[in-house]
Amino acid sequence: VRLQVQNVEKPLYRGTFHCFQSIIKQESAFGLYKGIGSPMMGLTFINALVFGVQGNTLRALGKDTPLNQFLAGSAAGAIQCVICCPMELAKTRMQLQGTGEYKLKTKNYKNSLDCLIKIYQKEGLRGINRGMVSTFIRETPSFGFYFLTYDCMTRYLGCEAEDSYVIPKLLFSGGMSGIVSWLSTYPMDVIKSRLQADGVGGVTQYNGILDCVRKSYREEGWRVFTRGLTSTLLRAFPVNAATFATVTVFLMYMKSEDNLPECEPAPVIHQPSSL
Repeated sequence: VRLQVQNVEKPLYRGTFHCFQSIIKQESAFGLYKGIGSPMMGLTFINALVFGVQGNTLRALGKDTPLNQFLAGSAAGAIQCVICCPMELAKTRMQLQGTGEYKLKTKNYKNSLDCLIKIYQKEGLRGINRGMVSTFIRETPSFGFYFLTYDCMTRYLGCEAEDSYVIPKLLFSGGMSGIVSWLSTYPMDVIKSRLQADGVGGVTQYNGILDCVRKSYREEGWRVFTRGLTSTLLRAFPVNAATFATVTVFLMYMKSEDNLPECEPAPVIHQPSSL
């Protein structure tokens, strides 16, 4: 977020690692966790909604084809925007609060919930949903590619419950799915972050998505749409590897348990000793 919205004329950070070092040096290690309350509150519901909608949509479509995987994932991405947009708004505002300050001189928001309440009091529902359209444009195709990539990867690698290497295969497939999904719509994420951060310093720069695209491109060129990509991809692989592997193993376990006769113990998915 900080790389995406920083002023090009007076940049605070030269890149991902310089940003990382600067935050620790100027704001301590706690600076890296600014805005963590918002994801902690929202991600559980988002993931439950995403995997639930995707699974039910795929069943409703009938056939498990690549196109249906994409459509089911897109439907899940579109629906979860209702939670995702306010959550990311609070996260963005909290992450930008007190940039470069070890101890905040002016603290506008106590936490993520306080941030949303104050935005609502000042701007109403429209303020809470700032960036909703850009979030929708980003999330809908992104989740389509997310589930399509995972389906293709697991089929190619042959991920079966009895495979002794199923866990590493699931982790790799999930990580690659996260990278592909972010690459597919990353420029829109830059626009979304800029729109949600707009007005933080009391000055509003953009009148909407197209205005933000035009001004950003005019001032900074096409590279503006790749700002922060390195840090996003470094985060995307482990996060999505863990998410997909956990969900898949849990569903595999539950499915195997449902197929057992009564009073028989459930089989355990054998994992490599290293895991």
